[in-house]
Amino acid sequence: MTAEDVGAVHALEQQLFPVDAWPLEMFFAELAQPICWYWVAELDGAIVGYAGLMCIPPVGDVQTIAVVPEHEGRGIGSALLRTLHEQARRLGAQEMLLEVRADNPRAQRLYRRLGYEQIHVRPRYYRDGADALIMRCALPPGEDPGTAPAATPATTPATTPEEDPR
Repeated sequence: MTAEDVGAVHALEQQLFPVDAWPLEMFFAELAQPICWYWVAELDGAIVGYAGLMCIPPVGDVQTIAVVPEHEGRGIGSALLRTLHEQARRLGAQEMLLEVRADNPRAQRLYRRLGYEQIHVRPRYYRDGADALIMRCALPPGEDPGTAPAATPATTPATTPEEDPR
């Protein structure tokens, strides 16, 4: 993700998370952090997903991950999450953490498929009072525990970790 992507990402954020959308300034602040990395997934030149990682080894944290509903089920979320895992591993992380809404079973299935397990609940974490499930995934050296490929041609993030503009 680059500063030029932030407007489109923020518009998606407001559409996808109307109650909990990050303010525009937060995306710029995150991109400026030396411990944070963000990617977008593009299809036909349009951003259809995005994800962010904060990594302070030995722990990586999924800051955000989202896919446009019309493009769900195509492996975009898996590709983005694997990209976060790969970058976290390169930085020395041995595990990943994330929060997911307790009322979002689709996302929970994705995370479980990629090796996450629930370790805690944060009651009323979200603005509308929904609970957050805290999930953890070990990052052993090598492949992710999931079975899907790291990325497909239609879901390759716009930049790879090696091409990170920072």
